[in-house]
Amino acid sequence: MKRHFDLIAIGGGSGGLAVAEKAAQFGKSVAVVEPNEMGGTCVNNGCVPKKVMWYAAHLAHAVDDANDFGIPARRGATDWAKLVAGRERYIANINRYWDGYVEDTGMTRIDGKARFVSVNRIAVAGEEYSADHIVIATGGRPVVPALPGSELGITSDGFFELTEQPKRVAVIGAGYIGVELAGVLRALGSQVTVVALEERVLELFDPMIGHVLMQEMGKQGIELRMDFRVAGLARTDRGIAVDAADGERLDGFDQVIWAVGRAPNTAELNLAAAGVDVRSNGIVPTDVYQNTNVKGIYAIGDITGRAPLTPVAIAAGRRLAERLFAGAVDRHVDYENIPSVVFSHPPVGTVGLTEPKAREKYSRVTVYKTEFTPMRHALSGQGVTTAMKLVCTGEDQRVVGIHLVGDNVDEMLQGFAVAVKMGATKADLDNTIAIHPISAEELVTLKVPEPEPLEHHVIDGGVEWKEAV
Repeated sequence: MKRHFDLIAIGGGSGGLAVAEKAAQFGKSVAVVEPNEMGGTCVNNGCVPKKVMWYAAHLAHAVDDANDFGIPARRGATDWAKLVAGRERYIANINRYWDGYVEDTGMTRIDGKARFVSVNRIAVAGEEYSADHIVIATGGRPVVPALPGSELGITSDGFFELTEQPKRVAVIGAGYIGVELAGVLRALGSQVTVVALEERVLELFDPMIGHVLMQEMGKQGIELRMDFRVAGLARTDRGIAVDAADGERLDGFDQVIWAVGRAPNTAELNLAAAGVDVRSNGIVPTDVYQNTNVKGIYAIGDITGRAPLTPVAIAAGRRLAERLFAGAVDRHVDYENIPSVVFSHPPVGTVGLTEPKAREKYSRVTVYKTEFTPMRHALSGQGVTTAMKLVCTGEDQRVVGIHLVGDNVDEMLQGFAVAVKMGATKADLDNTIAIHPISAEELVTLKVPEPEPLEHHVIDGGVEWKEAV
C-alpha cells in the first residue's frame, strides 16, 4: 500500500468523501481514513435513516386521515422490525455503493482511527502515512451530559439501534433532533414526552416556527415539558424516571433519548502533534477557505462549528479540492443564507435571518405572515396548520428571511432559497405568477405587512427595545 498521497481525508463521511472524490477526479493520489462504514453520520445514523423513519411516520398520518376522504383504511400496530429491516437494507446498499466507488475511482481506503504524528503525517492502526494535504472531516457525536444516571438514556445513535418500539419515551432536548425523533415516535404509536430547558421548541429558529410547531405537537398528543431543568435519570419500579433540579419527577418511561446537541469528533486526533489549534469544545477553527492555522491541514464539516449540515460539508469539500488542485484560488463556501429543513411533523423550512435577528441588524424591517389550513387537510378531522413568514428590509424590501412550517415546506423551500441568495425583493415575488392551488403560492401573494409589535432603536451597534405605544 502507498504511504504518501497528494491528499488524505480523515473521515469517510459527507465532507471527507466529497473532497477525496473531487481530488481523485483531478488525477491526484487520495486516501480516505474511516473506522466505520463509509458515509458517516448522514448515511448511517443521521439524515438517511431519519428520513426513512419520517416517511413511515408520514404514511401513518395519511392512513389516519384516509377515512375522512372516503378511503377505507385502518391502522394497526407498527411492524417496527419490518421497518428497521427495510431501513437497514437501504443503508447497506448505500454503504456498498461508496465502498465500490472508492475502489473504482482509485482512492485508497484505510480502515481505522487516525492520529497525527506530525504536520503532514498520521498513524492508523500502527502504520504511518503522509500527504501534502490533510483534511480533517471527522464529524460529530451525540452529547450525553454528565448527570447522575445519564447512562440509562440512549442517544440518536441508540435510537437507530432499537429493535423494538418503545411504548413510552422521554426525549430530552427540543432542538431539531429532539423534535424529529419525537414526531416519528408519536406518529408510529409511542407515547412521547419532550423535556427541555428552553421555553419553546427550536428556540434558535424564528419564534413563529416554535410557536406553531408546539401547537401541532400538542394536537398530536406529544406532552411538552418546557422550562424543565434535568438533574438526572433514575431506575424505578415503573421504568426510567427523569428528575428535575426542583425535585419534580417524570416516571415510567421505557426509553429516554438524549437529544441535547452534538460535539466534534476531534479529541482522539492528537492535533497538538501537528500544532493545529482546537478550542476547548473540540471545534477546529478555520478561515473561509477551510484552512486551519497550520499550512496544509484543513477542516471541513461539523468540526468547524459552522452550519453542521451535510450539503455544507459536501460543498466545502468540493470547493477545497477545486482550490487546491484546479487553480480555483478563490473557491470557498458562502456561509450566508444557507437553507435548512427540520423533518418534524409538520416539517420546517428556513433560510436567512429570523425576524429578531433582522431587527437587530437593520433599521427598517417589514414582515409578511400568513397562517392557514392547507387543502391536504380540507376534509380531515384534525387540520394541520401551515404558517409562512417573509422578512424584508430596506426601501426595496429585499427578502432576507423566509420561515415556513407545514406540510411540504421541506420541498418548496429550495427554489425560494435560490431567490434569497440572488437578492430577490418582495416585488420580485409579487411579480411571479402563482401556481394554484398549492401552499407555496402564498409566498408570492402576500399583500398586507404585519404591524410592528415593538419599536426598536439602534444605539452604538446595539438594539434598544421599547414597547410600542
